[in-house]
This record gives sequence, structure tokens and C-alpha cells, in this order.
Amino acid sequence: MPRPPLDGLIDDLYYLDGSPPYARLMLPPSPSALLIVNLGAPFRIRAGAEVEMAEYADGCVITMPTRAFEFGYPLRTRSVGVHVKPWGLAPFLRMPAAELCDRPVTIEQVWGRAAVAELRDRLASADGPHEMMTLLEDELMRRLTETAGLGLVRHTSNVIAAASGVVAIGDLSVAAGVSSTHLAQRFKELIGVTPKRLARTQRFTATVFSINPDGPIDWSDLAARAGYFDQAHFGHEFQAFTGLTPTRYVEVRRRFLREHPGHVLDGWSLPAD
Repeated sequence: MPRPPLDGLIDDLYYLDGSPPYARLMLPPSPSALLIVNLGAPFRIRAGAEVEMAEYADGCVITMPTRAFEFGYPLRTRSVGVHVKPWGLAPFLRMPAAELCDRPVTIEQVWGRAAVAELRDRLASADGPHEMMTLLEDELMRRLTETAGLGLVRHTSNVIAAASGVVAIGDLSVAAGVSSTHLAQRFKELIGVTPKRLARTQRFTATVFSINPDGPIDWSDLAARAGYFDQAHFGHEFQAFTGLTPTRYVEVRRRFLREHPGHVLDGWSLPAD
């Protein structure tokens, strides 16, 4: 668990070392962001099916996505990273999060080449994963800045999360005591998306995590309990978020479970090849 005040911004730090389960993994959008410091061979990211894959040697910063991303891994990958709450990158960015929405950038573009090179050197020479994660946590503490509107966005985001995304967006601004325009502006500055988009993503993610791929699935009941208008609406959202139908998603998920049971990347990542 990250130490305060980072615990209000990030969910966890992690260390990844080894061969990926698949050369290409698809990551559906979720209410979270990512910061990765790469210590191995470059990896690649495709931020949407219609764009080319881009290579990332030093690492990357990804604000909350609105589309599925594809990660291409080398035969062996090594990195230290942070799973970040939707608003959690804002205090570490030099630009509004909206400028990075669905546009992953290298970590050098955010923190500068010299600073990142020095950080990577320290991480590479650290004595084991625990020290590496502590070094990255120290770097985040050092770079932490005051961010206008963070309390408002964090509180409203937590309300959305507590309701699994099933909320009336108009009620959020009333409860927060600000206009809907002001709330949307703050969300785009600090998260990169509007409250409505965050709510859609929260609802989709909560619904997917409620699926048990090992058993029979009543899609109509699942859609109704998640607050979707009908099964067709649910299917449309699923396709928009993943590029897959719900039944195809379960097939791919079952493949991962069958071929790599208990793998650390199981749960959200899906094989893309």
C-alpha cells in the first residue's frame, strides 16, 4: 500500500519481470491510469485499432483511456510501474490530462530525458523489487504538486465508483455545489474525460468483473442488474469498449485462464493474437 498522501492518488506499485503470456495483449479501458518505467527492451502500444503501434523505450504515461489499447511485448520484459486512480496522474503532469487522452506519451516527455535517465539508472541498480518500488515511490513523493480542483474531482469520482457508474450526472454537480460545466472542465483537466465518460467506464468495468467465465452466463440478467437499458444496449457498450461481443470476450478470457492459469496479468488483459 503506498504511503500517504500517495494512497489518495495511486492504487499500487508493481514490478514486472519475465516473459509475457502473449506477445500481444489487449487492455480494455478501465477507470485507471498507468505510469511505467521500462528497464528492458522497448515495448509497443497501439492506442486504438485505427492507429499504428508506437515504440516506448524509457516507459510511458497513460491517462484514463476511452478505448482498448494493445500492448506488444518483447520476449522478455522488465519494468516498474504504478496503477493510478483516474485523477492520480494530475499532480505529476505538466499539461492538462485531456491533452493525453488516448495518446500515450513516453515518460521522458513528461519528466524530461535527464531526470528519467537518472531514475532508470537508480532503478536498474537497486537491490531487488522492493527497493525499486520504494525508489519509484520516493520519486513520486518528490514530484508531488498542489493541483487545483483535485478534491472536487476525487470526491465526485468516488461517488461515481461507489455507485458502479449508475448515477445521474446532473445530480453530481448539484451535490458538489458547482455547475455541470465547471465539473466537466475540471474532470477533463485532471482525468482527461467528462464525469459521464467516467461513469460509463465504471459501469462497464464493474459489469465485466461480475462475470464468472467458468459458469453459465445470463446476459439479460447481467445487463439489467448493471443498469443497462436492455441487452442490446449492453452489447453495444461491450463492442465499443473492447471491440468484442460479450460472448467472444468470454471465449478469449477462457483461453487465457486455460493457457495461463493463475498468471499475474490475468483479470483484465486479454490475448490479442
